[in-house]
Amino acid sequence: MPSKPFAITLKPGTSLNNLTGSWRTARPVYLDRLPPCNNACPAGENIQGWLFHAESGDYEQAWRVLVENNPLPAVMGRVCYHPCEGACNRGQLDSAVGINSVERFLGDEAIKRGWKFAAPTAASGKKVLVVGAGPSGLSAAYHLACMGHKVEIYEAGPLAGGMMRFGIPKYRLPREILDAEVQRILDLGVALRFNTKVENIQQSMKEGGFDAAFLAVGAHIGKRTFIPAGDATKIVDAVSVLRSMEGEDKPMLGRRVVVYGGGNTAIDVARTAKRLGATEAIIVYRRTRDKMPAHDFEVEEALQEGVMIKWLSTIKQAGEGEITVEKMALDDKGFPQPTGEYETLAADSVVLALGQDVDLSLLDGVPGLEMKNGTVQVAPNMMTGFPGIFAGGDMVPSERTVTVAVGHGKKAARNIDAWLRGTVYESAPKHELAEAKNLNTWYYSDAHKTVRPMLDIIRRQSTFEEVQGGLDETNALFEARRCLSCGNCFECDNCYGVCPDNAVIKLGPGKRFEFKYDYCKGCGLCVAECPCGAIKMVAEDI
Repeated sequence: MPSKPFAITLKPGTSLNNLTGSWRTARPVYLDRLPPCNNACPAGENIQGWLFHAESGDYEQAWRVLVENNPLPAVMGRVCYHPCEGACNRGQLDSAVGINSVERFLGDEAIKRGWKFAAPTAASGKKVLVVGAGPSGLSAAYHLACMGHKVEIYEAGPLAGGMMRFGIPKYRLPREILDAEVQRILDLGVALRFNTKVENIQQSMKEGGFDAAFLAVGAHIGKRTFIPAGDATKIVDAVSVLRSMEGEDKPMLGRRVVVYGGGNTAIDVARTAKRLGATEAIIVYRRTRDKMPAHDFEVEEALQEGVMIKWLSTIKQAGEGEITVEKMALDDKGFPQPTGEYETLAADSVVLALGQDVDLSLLDGVPGLEMKNGTVQVAPNMMTGFPGIFAGGDMVPSERTVTVAVGHGKKAARNIDAWLRGTVYESAPKHELAEAKNLNTWYYSDAHKTVRPMLDIIRRQSTFEEVQGGLDETNALFEARRCLSCGNCFECDNCYGVCPDNAVIKLGPGKRFEFKYDYCKGCGLCVAECPCGAIKMVAEDI
């Protein structure tokens, strides 16, 4: 007896070719997830992308992928506080991949081997003014030049680098490294004019025939606070001290130096004072160590070098050769309160490291601008309230780091390019995040992070030699290979090998795989065995 005909009701858009039968309720699909290191990088580097080339030993290609987003890898490999490593999923397995170490290795290799940026393919006919040769300005100039625009940088100082040069000591960033990476940007045809302070941005744009401007003035003005002091008391600000280190006449701070503040600049000044011959370098900070804004590893390095820190203390008065410090105590909400207990410290000089401000006078009289808390407000495209004038780095509300500034320069350049061409820049949508729970880490053996070599303590206390060394090629290769390739297929063949139904088809080197759903019964074994979480199960569409 013939069987009765049956009917299937499909959802709109469902193809008969996708029907799989009643034995499967979900199917596996390949996908690309966003690596957490990429997601955490303020400069927007494709970290997993350049690590892929580095782990294969193709260092030049790794460097070229890296500099698509950041033109200063040798600098960043020394001064970036690597939030990428804090987000690295491998940190939950043994220890985070030493991304910053590999970045420094690639940057140093590029300098050693003389690698250059690719020349722009075509000129746009547009001209852009960049104000400030710090990290944000240099980044913007690089990206704009690569897009074919003519770029000129006006720098108020006598040297390039901004706060990288005048705010970061040589023991953290050797000047020959900074100079080499700046020169590579200038080799693209970027013009750099020193000792050229912009007094009026509109006038400078008009006189120079610029079509747009990017403002990247650094925070070079040290903040002050009122401390009752005698006429003979030497009180200076940290920015001035660090800036004077670039000249022939080094600052005369004396043998006993007190630094007031708790940020990275305070740490840098105290460590600099020790290297200048101070027998005592004491940081006075009003809160506890866990509240100190300076990064913990820098605090630890300072303590190793003999810097002393007085927690829960504040300076009440400065006299000739001494200061008066009041002890603080935490209240029930954790805030420091004065106790009325005082002590006296010997001090030849007091250095104020209480933060920095930006000189915004170049914007006086420009209509449509909004200023708030010493910064200029910008739209999501980095443009100020005046058409054609963009801003980034220390000038806008943000965390003040080299990495953030480099990211601002790139973002501004893309939006300036779009504005000059009469379009709107739209960034590509982000993939879903590759979380640790997506990975199958039983495939990976423990391989702890490579520790970078450190200069011996005696030379750290008496010279400005670089404190932290770099990796050699063997260590850099090992470190790059610790990357788990979170969320993105690296063609390990696990899915191909474990599929019981021969439903996984290899497409050839570099082309990954595809599923033959006619054979797949939706067991999910491929998902369970994918090391990097590049497959997930999705519900069937019927």
